[in-house]
Amino acid sequence: MSIASKSMRYLKQICVDLKVPQNHNYSISRYMLVSLFSSTSYRKRVNRRNLAASKPTLDEFKFRRAVSQLLPRFKPEELHNLINLQEDPLVCLELFNWASQQPRFTHDVSTFHVTIKKLGAAKMYDEMDLIVNEVLSIPSFGSEVLYNTMIYFFTEARKLSRAVNVYKHMRSLKKSDCKPSIRTYNLLFTAFLSRRSNTYINHMYMATMSMLFKQMVDDGIDPDIFALNSMIKGYVLSLHVNDALRIYHQMDVVYDCSPNSFTFDYLIHGLCSQGRTCNARKICDEMKAKGFVPSSKSYNSLVSSFALEGEVDEAVSYLWEMIGNQRLCDYITYWTVLDECCRQKRCGDAVNLLKKLGEKGLVDRRTHRKLEYELQANYRNLYD
Repeated sequence: MSIASKSMRYLKQICVDLKVPQNHNYSISRYMLVSLFSSTSYRKRVNRRNLAASKPTLDEFKFRRAVSQLLPRFKPEELHNLINLQEDPLVCLELFNWASQQPRFTHDVSTFHVTIKKLGAAKMYDEMDLIVNEVLSIPSFGSEVLYNTMIYFFTEARKLSRAVNVYKHMRSLKKSDCKPSIRTYNLLFTAFLSRRSNTYINHMYMATMSMLFKQMVDDGIDPDIFALNSMIKGYVLSLHVNDALRIYHQMDVVYDCSPNSFTFDYLIHGLCSQGRTCNARKICDEMKAKGFVPSSKSYNSLVSSFALEGEVDEAVSYLWEMIGNQRLCDYITYWTVLDECCRQKRCGDAVNLLKKLGEKGLVDRRTHRKLEYELQANYRNLYD
């Protein structure tokens, strides 16, 4: 079924829901559909015209002045230094293209690198893509830093497939100084973790991350704390907390890398999100034993999880511990604890806790009044 047909059915259903007379359904739907598509196409045409009008043009004076600074038989190093001094990315691109047409001149890694950096920083990704294609077409050429720069800017542009293609090209090269490094993998891990739309997407990307991690280990590259934390975070986001725990228990034993505060925070939040408060408490104790203080997110997760499981006293204990460690408690956490107190017919404890929070200035007047109002609305006998 075409998009137009689906839209027509959708709009007809709207007319039925709004109880529009039957003889007017089709005409109204047709009018709404035509208006929708015509306005959309109009906006696209206007946007294209605006983009064409706002597209920057080459400053010929700056370009000619830059060319005049080069000697007749300039070297790649001199071109690199000249491009590096330019602030206009269009001038940088034009200098690169102009140099390509000069007799007895060949670009080296440095000129490609500085041009790609200038275009990527200016978000001129289409122009950068053309330069990257030139590099990839040259056999046994490049450096690890050059390819990492390509991957970085492709991930910034959300062109993950292009970044992965560059990574595959690096692995296919025989030059040792072009092979992927730990920085290459960390760039890719960061890119895949930045797409956190929903659990299903995280699960799909986690399969790719697992493959990359395995290739990294198989190639003899020892993962650092950033790579291990990326894997733990990815597993937590995709709800594979057991796999995250497996990585955590292997850190000191297999990878000779001690966990840091981020490691524990990811695990605590992931365990609490699955209601595994006993495991979360154990990880929190291990975290504090190593001298780390849980983050606000970890504390809020712990307090809310214990409250939802009916362990109000444990939740209140972690609440005061969080406040003592100067971590911020959010409104939902306060409400979860107070609500569970009242559900267990401990309204007096809820009132006393809310009073203490107000006296210590931990909640402002507006938040205090809102919490008190919601408690009174849900529990009529709050002060009985």
